[in-house]
Amino acid sequence: MSNEILTQQKAGMASFLSSDKVKANILQVVGQKNTARFIASVVSAVQNTPALQECSNNSILSAALLGEALNLSPSPQLGQFYMVPYKKKDREGNVISVDAQFQLGAKGYKQLAMRTGQYLDLDVIFVRQGEYLGRDRLTGKHKFEFIEDDAIREELPVIGYLAYFELLNGFRKQIYWTKTKMEKHADQYSQAFNLNEVKNKNPKYSRVSYADFLAGNYPEKDSWKYSSFWYKSFDEMAEKTMIRQLISKWGIMSIEMSDAYERDMAVINEDGSPRYIDNEAVNQHESDLNQANTVDFEEVQETVSGEVIDQEAAGKNGRDPF
Repeated sequence: MSNEILTQQKAGMASFLSSDKVKANILQVVGQKNTARFIASVVSAVQNTPALQECSNNSILSAALLGEALNLSPSPQLGQFYMVPYKKKDREGNVISVDAQFQLGAKGYKQLAMRTGQYLDLDVIFVRQGEYLGRDRLTGKHKFEFIEDDAIREELPVIGYLAYFELLNGFRKQIYWTKTKMEKHADQYSQAFNLNEVKNKNPKYSRVSYADFLAGNYPEKDSWKYSSFWYKSFDEMAEKTMIRQLISKWGIMSIEMSDAYERDMAVINEDGSPRYIDNEAVNQHESDLNQANTVDFEEVQETVSGEVIDQEAAGKNGRDPF
C-alpha cells in the first residue's frame, strides 16, 4: 500500500463518514439523534491512534458500528472496546490491505454482563504478595486475606488474579490464577509475547525473556519488539482474560453478550459477519511457522509468511488468546 493511498485514507475518514450512502447506513443503526456524536467519536478515535489511520475506512466503520450497537464507547480511555489494525502483505512484503479488528476490553465485558440484570457483582482483584493463603482442605477453595492499607498494598507485587461474580439469585463463582499461570497462558496463545528468550541467527527475530524485559535488559532500539499490551500492560490484559474465562464458562450471557463474545477479536465484514484473520493466517501458514519457530516482528503487527497478524490477538494455538 503506497504512502499516497495511506495519506488519502487518513484525510478522508471524516468525509467518508459524511457521504450520503455511509451516513444513511450509520443513521439506520444509530438513529438521527446519535449520528453526529457517532461520527465525531470515530473520527476522534482515528485521529488519536496513528496505527488505526492506515486501516480501510469500511473496516473501521464496521467495527465502530458493532461497538455502537452494543452501546459501548470507542474511547481508549474508557477501555470498553478497541479497533486494532491488521495488516496483510503479499509475498514481496508489500502491504496490500489494512483492516481494523474489533476487540472487547475488560470494561466492555463488565458492561455487557451487568446489563443482563442477573449480576449483583462482577470484578477482578489483583492479588498481592502475602494475600494468598492457599486452599481450604475441605472445600478446595482458595483463601485470601487482603491487606487493608491501600498505600502499603499498592507497593507489593502482584502474584495472582481473582475473578468473581455473584448473581441476584445468590449463585457465586470465582476463579484464581497465579501470575505464573497467566504468563504461561500468554506465552501459549499470544504471538507477540514470549516468556523465555528467543534466539535466532537473524537478530531481527530474537527476543529477550520476559524477566529480562521487566529488568530492562534489552537494547533500546529493540523496544518495538515489545509493543504488545502483554508487555506494556500485563495486568490489564490479565484482567480481560480472567473475566472472559469466568463469564464464558460459568456466567449468564445474554444474546447481546454472546454476540459480542463471538465477534471479539474479529474483523467485522460489511454484512456484520465476523472474519477471524488470525485464524486464517495461523492455519494457512502453520507449517511455515513451526519450521521457522519465529515470526517477523513489526512495531504494531507481526508477519507470518507474508501476512501480518495483530500481536494481541493472534493465538499461537488457536483463536482465543484470552
